[in-house]
Amino acid sequence: MAKPASLALDRGSRSLYWAEQAAIVLSASLFVALCARVTVPLPFTPVPLTLQNFGVLLVGLTLGSRRGFAALAVYLVEGAAGMPVFNPAGLGGVAQLFGATGGFLLAYPFVAGLAGWIMERGKASFARAVTAGVLAEVLLFAGGLSWLAVLTHSFAQAARFGLYWFVFAEVIKVMMAAGIATGWQRVHKEQE
Repeated sequence: MAKPASLALDRGSRSLYWAEQAAIVLSASLFVALCARVTVPLPFTPVPLTLQNFGVLLVGLTLGSRRGFAALAVYLVEGAAGMPVFNPAGLGGVAQLFGATGGFLLAYPFVAGLAGWIMERGKASFARAVTAGVLAEVLLFAGGLSWLAVLTHSFAQAARFGLYWFVFAEVIKVMMAAGIATGWQRVHKEQE
């Protein structure tokens, strides 16, 4: 008699676990959408300055590779479905995925996954978080600039539109995300 009761309890706790994970992933995708609202359009480039990249890095660094990837995949699905999650200066919906920022957007799940993967591979330190953030940014800009080069038919033009104006801001975003993620990890370990 105790066996069916323990199976039901096990199923219930597993269901609760997966519901909790789904809520975390969905919340993370909405956090990135909130970050996308902080946007500064630049008159000399079709790529706006936004906090989205910061949100992507922070999600990857704090949630890890799997949940980080999943959160940003959900984010892209939300945006493609027409939800107002992408930066408001863009085209919106699926069209934004094919616009000037499409390469950056499509790289987001991989960027979060890479940042999380690096953080999972050792002690959660500020140096590891910065390294993860920098490598994830390299991946992000490889995707974004590649797509801009396809659109503009010029890598030099792609770099003018999507790189030079953003380097300083990206350094700040990486440092902020690394600092917050390291602090989060420290607090989380103290609570265990």
